Amino acid sequence: MSDDQPEPFHILLVEDDPADAGLVKRAIRDGKILCAVDHAKDGAEAIDFLRRRGERFADARRPDLILLDLNMPRLDGRQVLQEVKNDPDLRSIPVVVLTTSDIEHDVEASYLLGANSFVTKPMDVQDFFDVIRSLENYWFNVVKLAK
Repeated sequence: MSDDQPEPFHILLVEDDPADAGLVKRAIRDGKILCAVDHAKDGAEAIDFLRRRGERFADARRPDLILLDLNMPRLDGRQVLQEVKNDPDLRSIPVVVLTTSDIEHDVEASYLLGANSFVTKPMDVQDFFDVIRSLENYWFNVVKLAK
């Protein structure tokens, strides 16, 4: 990055569905806010990324925002959320649960575990893009993030 260009915001996308991950990345890429996206394919990979475990993640950048799916193999979103919010070094990172679920129990459990937002993925592609852009705008233009 040159001195005259702003540093991009950094998002960790935790999503096991390749199609949904692709849509999120495309919506972010096409948005107006400069964002870099790292993609963890499941919860275990996300925790390794966040804790910079292993050679692959030794230089991982701390994300400004985590977009987290709930239902994933190995370590699900609830377990990731619990680990992140119980870790003094990670708990200040905002976590947005971005999932297909709209079950009230999932909403309540996510907030009890420390989620900062809960968003149900729209089925319509344009609505999906609009939601991602709204999230970007809110987290990177409206609120002040901890560094």
